Amino acid sequence: MEAFWEWFRWLYDETGINFSVLYDPYNREKFAAAMFVTVQIAVYVLFITTLIGLVGVWMQRSRFRLLRWFIRGYIELFRNTPKLVQLYCLYFGVSAFLPRFDDGTGLMAPLIGAFTWVLLTFALHYGAFTVEVFRSGIEAVPETTLEAARALGMTKLQVYRLVLLPLAFRICLPALNNNYVFVVKGTSLAYAVGINEMLYAANQIYTLDANVPEMMTVLLICYVSMVTIFVTFMNKLERALKMPGYGT
Repeated sequence: MEAFWEWFRWLYDETGINFSVLYDPYNREKFAAAMFVTVQIAVYVLFITTLIGLVGVWMQRSRFRLLRWFIRGYIELFRNTPKLVQLYCLYFGVSAFLPRFDDGTGLMAPLIGAFTWVLLTFALHYGAFTVEVFRSGIEAVPETTLEAARALGMTKLQVYRLVLLPLAFRICLPALNNNYVFVVKGTSLAYAVGINEMLYAANQIYTLDANVPEMMTVLLICYVSMVTIFVTFMNKLERALKMPGYGT
């Protein structure tokens, strides 16, 4: 493996094409750690976003008007404002009103760190879209199917959990797949608040090594690879859950 890394050093010496992120152990480890952070953000946000979508679509169908108004306001707020603005409002705005604590070094640290704000902002932003994706799937389930479930003596919760959600999930899986791809790509905005993800690490490397084209190429390949792996998995899931007559 060492010969592989050294080939890029030889390439730099011979041609001036500087992929220092590959032949320099420090840069390589730094970028690998940043890639791990990017994957962490994506996985956490995907999980939380799905939960928000499930709870949100239940609130949309609630008999309590206040809950329906609340979820509608949430969806309109987070769908109709830029994600970066939301991140800045929470990180610089809301955070300023929260209490701080002594971190042991004599400095006052914020109650909620930048990483948590990123997860919260991204989850709320994409969660608003996920609620609407689930809603479209639920509304596509034939009413006759639900009537048949009720005729079997199922309670409202059983119909929702055992019939409606499984069918709706299959129907909306392609749209959900598309939304999740945006989650993976959108992790790069964590750079704006100093999170050491791939774009942040790339910026630090090309600032020192003056190899902007090479680092942008590496970033492009990494994001394309991550999204391709994720889409391949989701496509396999779509085929595995395919049901004739239910759109997937």
